[in-house]
Amino acid sequence: MDYFHYIDGHLHAEQTPLREIAARVGTPCYVYSRATLERHWRAFDDALGNHPHRICYSVKANGNLAVLEVLARLGSGFDIVSGGELRRVIAAGTEAADKTIFSGVGKQRWEIREALEAGIRCFNIESEGELRRISDIAGQQGRVAAISVRLNPDVDANTHPYISTGLRENKFGLAAERALAVYRHAQSDPNIRISGVACHIGSQLTDLAPYKDALRRVLEFVDRLEASGIEIEHIDFGGGLGVRYCAETPPSPAEYGAAILEQVRARKKILPVVIEPGRAIAANAGVLLTRVVCLKRGDGGGADGGGADFCVVDAGMNDLIRPALYQAHQEIVEVEQQPSAPERLYDVVGPVCESSDFLGKARRLKVHEAQPGPESEASLLAVRTAGAYGAVMSSNYNARPRPAEVMVDGGEFHLVRKRESLDALYRDESVLPD
Repeated sequence: MDYFHYIDGHLHAEQTPLREIAARVGTPCYVYSRATLERHWRAFDDALGNHPHRICYSVKANGNLAVLEVLARLGSGFDIVSGGELRRVIAAGTEAADKTIFSGVGKQRWEIREALEAGIRCFNIESEGELRRISDIAGQQGRVAAISVRLNPDVDANTHPYISTGLRENKFGLAAERALAVYRHAQSDPNIRISGVACHIGSQLTDLAPYKDALRRVLEFVDRLEASGIEIEHIDFGGGLGVRYCAETPPSPAEYGAAILEQVRARKKILPVVIEPGRAIAANAGVLLTRVVCLKRGDGGGADGGGADFCVVDAGMNDLIRPALYQAHQEIVEVEQQPSAPERLYDVVGPVCESSDFLGKARRLKVHEAQPGPESEASLLAVRTAGAYGAVMSSNYNARPRPAEVMVDGGEFHLVRKRESLDALYRDESVLPD
């Protein structure tokens, strides 16, 4: 459930009309719903009930400071994959460094230093060399670093290959035998404290079977650790629960939590659980507002059997890359409903100079372009389920400024990121000297 809905034919975020946001902030613009973010985070927290657990929101899904601060107020921890994301967690004023887990395969020495200085909760390590680097830097600082090893369980998550992370051919984690050797080495390292076991098999999962299979393999590995005299404090089962973009039917957080607890509670020893949801918290909490620039009749082979018609909008693949990168489908709806207006089939495309620059193909829409005169406005559209992997993956391709971001809170809204200025595009560049 989210809090984007029509009131008298006008699409609202909570109690705020999206047309008012577009009028004051301009387009393209990302709009987030605070109530939706809070509802989705609490759904995961409730799903694990009174079993010891921590929800660590995955910052890579949407790292806007306002989003992080809203979740931190609920008690959220954070899952980060870079030093830049660590800075964001700190800059958001969350005071949550001690609830932060640092994942990722390529942690640099400066990132490790800053993470140790900030007092993060744990490193999820993914290679033997990373353990050596962390130990070396912790020793230089006179600290003891808490670590988990990310296990690669070789489970097919049945998701898009670009977001699959739990197969042997993926770059993430270690197979069981190598992971066990790393734990044994860590056990004798005075600069290291073993904290847990980590696993993450992919993103946008819509079936619980791969989760259950992976968790079974992780718990079998925990038994091997305990047989070797290695005790752990928690199991980090990552994130990846899918969301509904169109016709998907992903499990609910309650079903996901029940699948985890069924296996974890069957053990004699209470094993605290960490999960790292990102998309499932943020995706349906955001939309991308974009306005029609022009409507263009096409001349060849459209999806309706005739010439493809194009609805050219002011948002492009630099603003939302998921459709181009993952061939992702996201719903596109009119902000102002017009029941009596004619409907046509359009490819919704942007202004970027690429044929891959589209937000949606073959969409039935009732839209119009602006007519001559100062009072005429073109149709406003909303791309749904854009709160995750939207603004955070935006770029300046074609020298286009990144869009504004807005947070709605009931009947009011706040600009939480200004639209990037044209001057900012080259502020840090310089020409060669004479």
